[in-house]
Amino acid sequence: MNRMRRAILTSAILAAAGAAGAQTYPERPITFVVPFAAGSATDQLARALGQAVTEATKQTVVVDNKPGANAFIGAQFVARAPKDGYTVLITTNTTHAANEHLFKKLPYDPVKDFEPVTLLSQGSQILVVNKDLPVGSVHDLVKLAKEKPGKLSFGYGSSSSRIAGELFKQMTGAYIVGIPYRSNPPAVSDLIGGQIQLMITDMATGLPQAKAGKVKALAVSTLKRTPLAPELPTISEAGVKGYEMSFWFAAYVPAGTPTPVVARLNDILSKANHSQGVTGFYAQNGFEALGGSPEDLRKFQASESHKWQKIITSAGIEKE
Repeated sequence: MNRMRRAILTSAILAAAGAAGAQTYPERPITFVVPFAAGSATDQLARALGQAVTEATKQTVVVDNKPGANAFIGAQFVARAPKDGYTVLITTNTTHAANEHLFKKLPYDPVKDFEPVTLLSQGSQILVVNKDLPVGSVHDLVKLAKEKPGKLSFGYGSSSSRIAGELFKQMTGAYIVGIPYRSNPPAVSDLIGGQIQLMITDMATGLPQAKAGKVKALAVSTLKRTPLAPELPTISEAGVKGYEMSFWFAAYVPAGTPTPVVARLNDILSKANHSQGVTGFYAQNGFEALGGSPEDLRKFQASESHKWQKIITSAGIEKE
Protein backbone atom coordinates (compact mmCIF):
# COMPACT_ATOMS: atom_id res chain seq x y z
CA MET A 1 0.00 0.00 0.00
CA ASN A 2 2.84 2.38 0.91
CA ARG A 3 4.46 1.66 -2.44
CA MET A 4 1.20 2.46 -4.22
CA ARG A 5 0.78 5.70 -2.28
CA ARG A 6 4.33 6.75 -3.13
CA ALA A 7 3.67 6.06 -6.82
CA ILE A 8 0.47 8.10 -6.74
CA LEU A 9 2.21 10.93 -4.88
CA THR A 10 5.12 10.90 -7.34
CA SER A 11 2.73 11.04 -10.31
CA ALA A 12 0.87 13.94 -8.71
CA ILE A 13 4.10 15.84 -8.09
CA LEU A 14 5.29 15.30 -11.68
CA ALA A 15 1.93 16.38 -13.06
CA ALA A 16 1.98 19.51 -10.91
CA ALA A 17 5.54 20.26 -12.01
CA GLY A 18 4.58 19.78 -15.65
CA ALA A 19 1.59 22.09 -15.31
CA ALA A 20 3.68 24.72 -13.60
CA GLY A 21 6.36 24.44 -16.26
CA ALA A 22 3.80 24.81 -19.03
CA GLN A 23 2.56 28.10 -17.58
CA THR A 24 5.98 29.72 -18.06
CA TYR A 25 7.15 27.73 -21.12
CA PRO A 26 9.27 28.75 -22.94
CA GLU A 27 11.64 30.47 -20.53
CA ARG A 28 14.80 29.95 -22.60
CA PRO A 29 15.87 29.19 -26.20
CA ILE A 30 14.30 26.21 -27.97
CA THR A 31 16.25 23.94 -30.29
CA PHE A 32 14.64 22.59 -33.46
CA VAL A 33 16.58 19.51 -34.53
CA VAL A 34 16.37 18.75 -38.26
CA PRO A 35 17.61 15.27 -39.29
CA PHE A 36 18.46 16.53 -42.78
CA ALA A 37 20.99 18.93 -44.29
CA ALA A 38 20.75 22.70 -44.45
CA GLY A 39 18.80 23.75 -47.52
CA SER A 40 16.46 20.76 -47.44
CA ALA A 41 12.70 21.36 -47.34
CA THR A 42 12.59 20.31 -43.68
CA ASP A 43 15.37 22.74 -42.83
CA GLN A 44 13.65 25.60 -44.64
CA LEU A 45 10.38 24.85 -42.84
CA ALA A 46 12.12 24.64 -39.44
CA ARG A 47 13.69 28.07 -39.99
CA ALA A 48 10.38 29.64 -41.03
CA LEU A 49 8.64 28.07 -38.02
CA GLY A 50 11.49 29.13 -35.74
CA GLN A 51 11.18 32.75 -36.77
CA ALA A 52 7.42 32.70 -36.15
CA VAL A 53 7.88 31.07 -32.74
CA THR A 54 10.54 33.62 -31.78
CA GLU A 55 8.25 36.49 -32.75
CA ALA A 56 5.40 35.03 -30.68
CA THR A 57 7.34 33.95 -27.57
CA LYS A 58 10.34 36.33 -27.64
CA GLN A 59 12.58 33.29 -27.17
CA THR A 60 15.31 32.36 -29.63
CA VAL A 61 14.85 29.21 -31.70
CA VAL A 62 18.07 27.50 -32.75
CA VAL A 63 17.89 25.20 -35.80
CA ASP A 64 20.36 22.34 -35.37
CA ASN A 65 20.93 20.24 -38.50
CA LYS A 66 21.98 16.66 -37.77
CA PRO A 67 21.86 14.91 -41.18
CA GLY A 68 23.11 11.50 -42.18
CA ALA A 69 22.60 7.79 -41.52
CA ASN A 70 19.11 7.85 -43.05
CA ALA A 71 18.03 10.52 -40.54
CA PHE A 72 18.97 8.19 -37.65
CA ILE A 73 21.35 10.71 -36.09
CA GLY A 74 18.86 13.54 -35.60
CA ALA A 75 16.02 11.28 -34.47
CA GLN A 76 18.20 9.43 -31.96
CA PHE A 77 19.55 12.72 -30.59
CA VAL A 78 16.05 13.99 -29.81
CA ALA A 79 14.93 10.64 -28.40
CA ARG A 80 17.73 10.93 -25.81
CA ALA A 81 17.30 14.65 -25.09
CA PRO A 82 15.92 16.06 -21.83
CA LYS A 83 12.15 15.68 -21.51
CA ASP A 84 11.42 19.36 -21.05
CA GLY A 85 10.07 20.60 -24.38
CA TYR A 86 13.20 22.54 -25.32
CA THR A 87 14.45 20.01 -27.90
CA VAL A 88 11.97 19.53 -30.74
CA LEU A 89 12.34 17.23 -33.75
CA ILE A 90 11.07 18.83 -36.97
CA THR A 91 10.93 15.84 -39.25
CA THR A 92 9.12 13.89 -41.96
CA ASN A 93 7.64 10.48 -42.69
CA THR A 94 11.25 9.32 -43.19
CA THR A 95 11.92 8.96 -39.46
CA HIS A 96 8.40 8.17 -38.29
CA ALA A 97 6.72 6.05 -40.96
CA ALA A 98 9.24 4.71 -43.48
CA ASN A 99 12.52 3.87 -41.73
CA GLU A 100 11.02 1.14 -39.58
CA HIS A 101 10.08 -0.71 -42.79
CA LEU A 102 13.37 -0.03 -44.59
CA PHE A 103 15.80 -1.14 -41.90
CA LYS A 104 16.05 -4.23 -39.73
CA LYS A 105 17.19 -2.24 -36.71
CA LEU A 106 16.74 1.41 -35.75
CA PRO A 107 18.65 3.25 -33.01
CA TYR A 108 15.31 4.75 -31.91
CA ASP A 109 11.68 3.64 -31.70
CA PRO A 110 9.44 5.96 -33.75
CA VAL A 111 6.50 5.32 -31.40
CA LYS A 112 7.89 4.60 -27.92
CA ASP A 113 10.69 7.19 -27.93
CA PHE A 114 8.61 10.26 -28.87
CA GLU A 115 5.61 12.32 -27.89
CA PRO A 116 3.73 13.62 -30.96
CA VAL A 117 3.19 17.38 -30.92
CA THR A 118 1.48 18.33 -34.17
CA LEU A 119 1.24 17.53 -37.87
CA LEU A 120 2.55 20.48 -39.87
CA SER A 121 2.05 20.06 -43.62
CA GLN A 122 2.04 17.80 -46.65
CA GLY A 123 3.80 18.23 -49.97
CA SER A 124 4.39 16.82 -53.43
CA GLN A 125 7.59 15.96 -55.28
CA ILE A 126 9.02 16.78 -58.67
CA LEU A 127 10.76 14.54 -61.21
CA VAL A 128 13.89 16.30 -62.44
CA VAL A 129 16.66 15.15 -64.78
CA ASN A 130 20.10 16.40 -65.78
CA LYS A 131 19.65 19.20 -68.31
CA ASP A 132 21.85 17.42 -70.87
CA LEU A 133 19.92 14.13 -70.70
CA PRO A 134 18.29 13.69 -74.15
CA VAL A 135 14.72 13.45 -72.87
CA GLY A 136 11.83 15.88 -72.84
CA SER A 137 9.10 13.86 -71.19
CA VAL A 138 8.42 10.98 -68.82
CA HIS A 139 7.80 8.79 -71.87
CA ASP A 140 11.24 9.67 -73.25
CA LEU A 141 12.86 8.95 -69.89
CA VAL A 142 11.26 5.53 -69.56
CA LYS A 143 12.21 4.67 -73.13
CA LEU A 144 15.84 5.69 -72.57
CA ALA A 145 16.03 3.79 -69.28
CA LYS A 146 14.75 0.63 -70.94
CA GLU A 147 17.16 1.01 -73.85
CA LYS A 148 20.04 1.37 -71.37
CA PRO A 149 19.18 -0.82 -68.37
CA GLY A 150 21.35 -0.02 -65.36
CA LYS A 151 23.04 2.91 -67.10
CA LEU A 152 20.85 5.62 -65.55
CA SER A 153 20.89 6.39 -61.83
CA PHE A 154 18.59 8.30 -59.51
CA GLY A 155 19.69 9.99 -56.30
CA TYR A 156 17.81 10.14 -53.03
CA GLY A 157 18.47 11.78 -49.69
CA SER A 158 15.27 10.85 -47.88
CA SER A 159 12.90 7.91 -47.75
CA SER A 160 10.28 9.91 -49.67
CA SER A 161 12.73 10.48 -52.50
CA ARG A 162 13.96 6.89 -52.40
CA ILE A 163 10.53 5.26 -52.43
CA ALA A 164 9.36 7.68 -55.12
CA GLY A 165 12.22 6.46 -57.31
CA GLU A 166 11.67 2.80 -56.45
CA LEU A 167 7.95 3.09 -57.17
CA PHE A 168 8.75 4.72 -60.52
CA LYS A 169 11.05 1.81 -61.37
CA GLN A 170 8.44 -0.74 -60.34
CA MET A 171 5.57 0.83 -62.27
CA THR A 172 7.58 1.43 -65.47
CA GLY A 173 9.64 -1.75 -65.46
CA ALA A 174 12.79 0.31 -66.05
CA TYR A 175 16.03 -0.71 -64.35
CA ILE A 176 17.49 2.47 -62.83
CA VAL A 177 20.19 2.36 -60.13
CA GLY A 178 19.48 4.12 -56.82
CA ILE A 179 22.28 6.19 -55.23
CA PRO A 180 21.93 7.21 -51.55
CA TYR A 181 22.88 10.67 -50.23
CA ARG A 182 22.91 12.28 -46.78
CA SER A 183 20.12 14.63 -47.87
CA ASN A 184 18.41 15.81 -51.05
CA PRO A 185 20.39 19.04 -51.66
CA PRO A 186 23.74 17.25 -52.26
CA ALA A 187 21.94 14.80 -54.53
CA VAL A 188 20.60 17.70 -56.59
CA SER A 189 24.13 19.11 -56.77
CA ASP A 190 25.34 15.84 -58.27
CA LEU A 191 22.36 15.82 -60.62
CA ILE A 192 23.39 19.25 -61.88
CA GLY A 193 26.97 18.01 -62.23
CA GLY A 194 25.95 14.90 -64.16
CA GLN A 195 27.05 12.31 -61.59
CA ILE A 196 23.43 11.05 -61.51
CA GLN A 197 20.79 11.46 -64.19
CA LEU A 198 17.50 11.92 -62.34
CA MET A 199 15.72 12.12 -59.03
CA ILE A 200 12.27 12.69 -57.57
CA THR A 201 12.67 15.29 -54.85
CA ASP A 202 10.66 17.78 -52.82
CA MET A 203 9.50 20.96 -54.54
CA ALA A 204 11.52 23.22 -52.25
CA THR A 205 14.74 21.54 -53.37
CA GLY A 206 14.03 20.73 -57.01
CA LEU A 207 11.76 23.42 -58.44
CA PRO A 208 14.12 26.41 -57.94
CA GLN A 209 16.87 24.52 -59.79
CA ALA A 210 14.44 23.76 -62.62
CA LYS A 211 13.32 27.39 -62.86
CA ALA A 212 16.97 28.45 -62.93
CA GLY A 213 17.57 26.13 -65.88
CA LYS A 214 20.07 23.95 -64.01
CA VAL A 215 17.92 20.81 -64.33
CA LYS A 216 14.92 19.81 -66.44
CA ALA A 217 11.57 19.21 -64.73
CA LEU A 218 9.39 16.52 -66.31
CA ALA A 219 6.44 15.96 -63.97
CA VAL A 220 5.06 16.08 -60.41
CA SER A 221 4.36 13.13 -58.14
CA THR A 222 0.81 13.85 -56.99
CA LEU A 223 -2.42 13.14 -58.87
CA LYS A 224 -3.11 16.87 -59.26
CA ARG A 225 -0.88 19.39 -61.01
CA THR A 226 0.82 22.01 -58.87
CA PRO A 227 -0.14 25.70 -59.23
CA LEU A 228 3.57 26.46 -58.88
CA ALA A 229 4.25 24.93 -62.31
CA PRO A 230 0.87 24.21 -63.93
CA GLU A 231 2.56 23.35 -67.22
CA LEU A 232 4.07 20.21 -65.68
CA PRO A 233 1.96 17.07 -66.02
CA THR A 234 1.59 14.59 -63.21
CA ILE A 235 3.65 11.41 -63.56
CA SER A 236 0.34 9.56 -63.77
CA GLU A 237 -1.05 11.57 -66.68
CA ALA A 238 2.36 11.51 -68.36
CA GLY A 239 2.00 7.76 -68.85
CA VAL A 240 2.66 6.00 -65.53
CA LYS A 241 -1.02 5.51 -64.70
CA GLY A 242 -1.88 5.62 -61.01
CA TYR A 243 1.52 6.87 -59.85
CA GLU A 244 1.19 8.94 -56.67
CA MET A 245 3.69 9.96 -54.01
CA SER A 246 3.64 12.64 -51.30
CA PHE A 247 5.33 13.32 -47.97
CA TRP A 248 4.59 15.12 -44.70
CA PHE A 249 6.20 17.14 -41.92
CA ALA A 250 5.52 16.92 -38.18
CA ALA A 251 6.94 17.90 -34.78
CA TYR A 252 7.89 15.55 -31.94
CA VAL A 253 9.53 15.78 -28.50
CA PRO A 254 11.13 13.06 -26.35
CA ALA A 255 8.78 10.53 -24.75
CA GLY A 256 8.00 11.47 -21.17
CA THR A 257 7.77 15.21 -21.83
CA PRO A 258 4.99 16.45 -19.49
CA THR A 259 1.58 16.55 -21.15
CA PRO A 260 0.95 20.23 -20.25
CA VAL A 261 4.25 21.20 -21.90
CA VAL A 262 3.35 19.20 -25.03
CA ALA A 263 -0.05 20.93 -25.11
CA ARG A 264 1.58 24.35 -24.77
CA LEU A 265 4.06 23.55 -27.54
CA ASN A 266 1.22 22.27 -29.73
CA ASP A 267 -0.52 25.63 -29.32
CA ILE A 268 2.65 27.60 -30.09
CA LEU A 269 3.51 25.54 -33.20
CA SER A 270 -0.08 25.49 -34.45
CA LYS A 271 -0.19 29.28 -34.44
CA ALA A 272 3.28 29.53 -35.99
CA ASN A 273 2.26 27.04 -38.67
CA HIS A 274 -0.43 29.46 -39.85
CA SER A 275 1.65 32.62 -39.52
CA GLN A 276 2.29 34.78 -42.57
CA GLY A 277 5.91 33.69 -42.94
CA VAL A 278 5.18 29.96 -42.80
CA THR A 279 2.09 30.06 -45.02
CA GLY A 280 4.11 32.10 -47.49
CA PHE A 281 6.79 29.38 -47.48
CA TYR A 282 4.10 26.75 -48.06
CA ALA A 283 2.58 28.71 -50.95
CA GLN A 284 5.99 29.15 -52.61
CA ASN A 285 6.74 25.42 -52.41
CA GLY A 286 3.35 23.83 -53.02
CA PHE A 287 2.80 22.53 -49.47
CA GLU A 288 -0.57 22.21 -47.77
CA ALA A 289 -0.72 23.46 -44.17
CA LEU A 290 -2.20 20.90 -41.79
CA GLY A 291 -2.38 20.70 -37.98
CA GLY A 292 -4.26 19.01 -35.18
CA SER A 293 -3.71 17.67 -31.69
CA PRO A 294 -0.95 15.34 -30.48
CA GLU A 295 -3.46 12.49 -30.55
CA ASP A 296 -4.39 13.34 -34.15
CA LEU A 297 -0.72 13.03 -35.11
CA ARG A 298 -0.40 9.76 -33.21
CA LYS A 299 -3.28 8.23 -35.22
CA PHE A 300 -2.05 9.75 -38.50
CA GLN A 301 1.45 8.36 -37.94
CA ALA A 302 0.05 4.86 -37.35
CA SER A 303 -1.98 4.96 -40.57
CA GLU A 304 0.95 6.37 -42.55
CA SER A 305 3.29 3.68 -41.21
CA HIS A 306 0.89 1.06 -42.54
CA LYS A 307 0.67 2.84 -45.92
CA TRP A 308 4.44 3.12 -46.29
CA GLN A 309 4.86 -0.52 -45.33
CA LYS A 310 2.55 -1.50 -48.20
CA ILE A 311 4.41 0.72 -50.69
CA ILE A 312 7.82 -0.58 -49.62
CA THR A 313 6.66 -4.21 -49.72
CA SER A 314 5.04 -3.75 -53.14
CA ALA A 315 8.24 -2.16 -54.45
CA GLY A 316 10.12 -5.31 -53.40
CA ILE A 317 12.55 -3.43 -51.15
CA GLU A 318 14.20 -5.69 -48.58
CA LYS A 319 15.14 -4.34 -45.16
CA GLU A 320 18.79 -3.36 -44.85
